[in-house]
Amino acid sequence: MRIVFMGTPEFALPVLNSLVSEHDVAAVYTRPDAAAGRGRKAAASPVKQRSLELGLPVEQPANFKDPQVVSRFKEYRPEAAVVVAYGRILPPEVLEIPPYGCINVHYSLLPFHRGASPVAGSILAGDCFTGVSIMLMDEGMDTGPVITRAQVPVFYYDTSKSLAGRLSIIAAGILGDALNAWSKGSFRPKKQNNSEATYSGIISKEDGKIDWNESATTIWRKSKAYYPWPGIYTTWRGKTLKLHRVSPLQCEINEPPGTVIEIRENNNFQLGIATGEGVLQVITLQLEGKKANNSTEFLRGQPGFIGSILPC
Repeated sequence: MRIVFMGTPEFALPVLNSLVSEHDVAAVYTRPDAAAGRGRKAAASPVKQRSLELGLPVEQPANFKDPQVVSRFKEYRPEAAVVVAYGRILPPEVLEIPPYGCINVHYSLLPFHRGASPVAGSILAGDCFTGVSIMLMDEGMDTGPVITRAQVPVFYYDTSKSLAGRLSIIAAGILGDALNAWSKGSFRPKKQNNSEATYSGIISKEDGKIDWNESATTIWRKSKAYYPWPGIYTTWRGKTLKLHRVSPLQCEINEPPGTVIEIRENNNFQLGIATGEGVLQVITLQLEGKKANNSTEFLRGQPGFIGSILPC
């Protein structure tokens, strides 16, 4: 099948690699180069880098409002378009071009966690299971009928990075069969139940700022959902304090949320922070301008940390 691939992040690469090995990939669409790193230099997306390695034509339109951009897409004569976290809305005139439609690989069990951040959304919700949905795109936000899907467990230790990596491998495995069956008319897409829909929006840096009035479990979930970016953080003595590894503790205290406490159990020391519900154990943390340390090493350099109250 002649395909145009549309994607941007690293976790779209397994699907791209699979398509290249099984189909005729006419072109790759990805978002324009964006500033990254300390120098804020323009950097190519992982999908663009891989496409150039494969010798594939790369298109990077800002959007599809320009008729010439739509015309360019049509010139590739795609039988289908495969979309994985592309980050751009496809208008009706683009959706109608491929005879077999535009097929979205979405990393959730639709209709749950529609939107831009389904992997993080699943972790934040405390889901025991999530998965991959292969759906036929329409004009809505992940509202199209589902061709097929696969379910996987969400493990206790999963972060957005680890879970997205696992889902991307599964997506690459089921997409080939789905495309072949879809082109032969063997699959009948199933409409989503819109009454069950949930949504996950675009993540911003501000989302990682800790509100100590929330429960320890909620903050812990955010630490996993927002890894590797933006992470979770607070401030202490006017500096940003990143919490890299945390865990909710099953204990009760009567300190105000945000209070840094020392917990000793069976002669073992633990650094904790009071929350709106429970205590958040801090395992590794990093103060602005310093390297990341475990809690013991951190307190050697910051003895005044115990007893302080972090801002809510």
